[in-house]
Amino acid sequence: MCSMDLEKLKMSGAGRAMAVLTSGGDAQGMNAAVRAVTRMGIYVGAKVYLIYEGYQGLVDGGGNIKLANWQSVTNIIQLGGTVIGSARCKAFTTREGRLAAAFNLVKKGITNLCVCGGDGSLTGANIFRSEWSSLLAELVQKGRITDTLAKQHDHLNIVGLVGSIDNDFCGTDMTIGADSALHRIMEIIDAIMTTAQSHQRTFVLEVMGRHCGYLALVSALASGADWLFIPEAAAQEDWEDCMCARLESVRQKVSRLHLRHIISHICLVVKRLGYDTRVTVLGHVQRGGTPSAFDRILSTKLGVEAVIALLEASPDTPACVIGLSGNHPVRLPLMECVEMVSHSFLKLIFFPVSFENNWNIYKLLAFQKPAQSESNFSLAILNVGAPAAGMNAAVRSAVRLAISHGHTIYAVHDGFEGLMNGEIDWHDVAGWTGQGGSKLGTKRTLPNKNMEKLLETITKFNISALLVIGGFEGYEGVLQLFEARSHYDELCIPMCVIPATISNNVPGTDFSLGADTAVNAAMEVMLSRWHMSSGCDKIKQSASGTKRRVFVVETMGGYCGYLATSTGIAVGADAAYIFEDPFTIHDLKANVEHLTEKMKKDIQRGLVLRNENSHENYTTDFIYRMYSAEGKGIFDCRVNVLGHLQQGGVPSPFDRNFGTKLGVRAIQWISEKLTENYRQGRVFANSPNTACVLGLNKKVISFSPVTDLKAITDFQHRMPKDQWWFHLRPMLKMLAKYQTSFCEYIPSEIEHVTRRSISTDCGF
Repeated sequence: MCSMDLEKLKMSGAGRAMAVLTSGGDAQGMNAAVRAVTRMGIYVGAKVYLIYEGYQGLVDGGGNIKLANWQSVTNIIQLGGTVIGSARCKAFTTREGRLAAAFNLVKKGITNLCVCGGDGSLTGANIFRSEWSSLLAELVQKGRITDTLAKQHDHLNIVGLVGSIDNDFCGTDMTIGADSALHRIMEIIDAIMTTAQSHQRTFVLEVMGRHCGYLALVSALASGADWLFIPEAAAQEDWEDCMCARLESVRQKVSRLHLRHIISHICLVVKRLGYDTRVTVLGHVQRGGTPSAFDRILSTKLGVEAVIALLEASPDTPACVIGLSGNHPVRLPLMECVEMVSHSFLKLIFFPVSFENNWNIYKLLAFQKPAQSESNFSLAILNVGAPAAGMNAAVRSAVRLAISHGHTIYAVHDGFEGLMNGEIDWHDVAGWTGQGGSKLGTKRTLPNKNMEKLLETITKFNISALLVIGGFEGYEGVLQLFEARSHYDELCIPMCVIPATISNNVPGTDFSLGADTAVNAAMEVMLSRWHMSSGCDKIKQSASGTKRRVFVVETMGGYCGYLATSTGIAVGADAAYIFEDPFTIHDLKANVEHLTEKMKKDIQRGLVLRNENSHENYTTDFIYRMYSAEGKGIFDCRVNVLGHLQQGGVPSPFDRNFGTKLGVRAIQWISEKLTENYRQGRVFANSPNTACVLGLNKKVISFSPVTDLKAITDFQHRMPKDQWWFHLRPMLKMLAKYQTSFCEYIPSEIEHVTRRSISTDCGF
């Protein structure tokens, strides 16, 4: 879609009226969706109404349907729940209630409705749309509206956004609120573990999810739970004996600091074993609190796409849901999705690959045992580059699966520069999933600077394969080793790179371990330049309590602008300066003038992000001084440099689970390559497909040969030449009220929901 198309979109939006409501249960991220729909609607010239208290407000009408302006949704992106309220409405399930709702919409001229809720709410919206013509005819018959008014509003366009912590809607990889719920669950588990470690207790936790075991399953993977009950996997007849045997086995083998806990869909007090047991029902705390960065960005993307879908809709366009497919929004026929999610059908084919893969990986890690015999293969695992959250989760799952295959595992400390520190044992990695940083230690040194020592170590320990977990240096290091194979036979072994860096700048993957945690840290991390608590959210709170203040915040990321852009969307920044989107002094001046005009009105705060290497001359200090000078008398300015605190903290649920899955996939791939390339008593792997980056591309986990990635890599700036997230930039600017080109934005198309379309492993 180019700028000319944007003008057409604005022309189609001018004078049109649309409304947004949230219905059913609340979910973190709903406010971000409301904000995106409201601002995008206003941006294209439409009148946007907020419907308060869900369908009940639609039925009651009056003051529950209010015209919104730009400021109506200011400073709500970081709030949990829904500021416009939600309610379960029995009246709307009746025709009389829907008749009242239709009358209230027609009175306001509203024929475009965006509904954020669960499957019940969206089904109700589709019924409302299908009855629209007959409802208007009945209103005309009863004399409540004129025939002319009915003809002016002869069809209703419906677009749905799925707000549900359960992640139980078919066709979308994630629903709004699910990631935030996982954050709440993992925060509680991390807290409970301190008690478990102190008292040798067994904990039974009940999580939410209704008929879907997603929250329980992912929480179990992310925490290393010892047992799991989910509705998709019926308990076998002898489950009590199996569980007790499992817990006894764990207790015999782990130390006091490595005790177990159980994520369970149902509560079970362990009486047979006589263990000191505690039960915790997490309840509605899971749907509360601040939304995660993932949910804010997801809701924003889906909300913008919802407005475009409404403006492009015709009377023949079926009601659709905006879902997530990989990194991009996708339009899904509403009723196809709803039909897929019938509970009897759910257990048979709902997420048959992605859900089943999660389940299989959980079983692999929970019930695997050290092999009885060795495989004669020795693997080395090392971390390379800067530390990143999720590294330890990847090491843990890789070590345990490799040992279960009979491989000997060596831990390499301090990257390519390090020496072997002996074998790493099964229990050495217990509890690593939730640990931040790198337990193995990591350095940026590349193998070319230490090749002879590296070759000596590989020979001494008879290393048959390398698993490198790290950032751009990990990728570049394995590329150097691959290119050195022609000189050194010792390097003709399988080599796999698991991307792990907060910069998210490794070719061959859309996401790297640590990037999700870093974006969350950029929102929340404690800063103390003025002895105050202030991540980007808290900076905004400080600014909102101060008349007209602008913060200039510097993020990390090297030359890659992923962190600045993603954080900017997640916190509702006014601007985000990055290297990939060149800017001049004229752009800076225009941004200052734009923010100054906003400050003269109702806006009380501003937030500007700058990637650390976005410009050689326009430094963070330069931008701060410029804003301070130009805003004098209108707003004051403050500066914050987030620095290496973005690398710290415990891993997010996404990074824990993603790291766990990548560690398993890497060992499965390495084991296959070892078998394929074992000849005459040794491993000799020399083809390009034996040195790969393991990454997530769109929604598929894949292995990309490092030599193939060389052509798409900008080695000078240490990042891929093309980056998928760049098309999010126009969205960030539009929601900050800048007039901008729409050329980079990629609108979605209708995608039918079939068993095949929902069978691709989404990697999370």
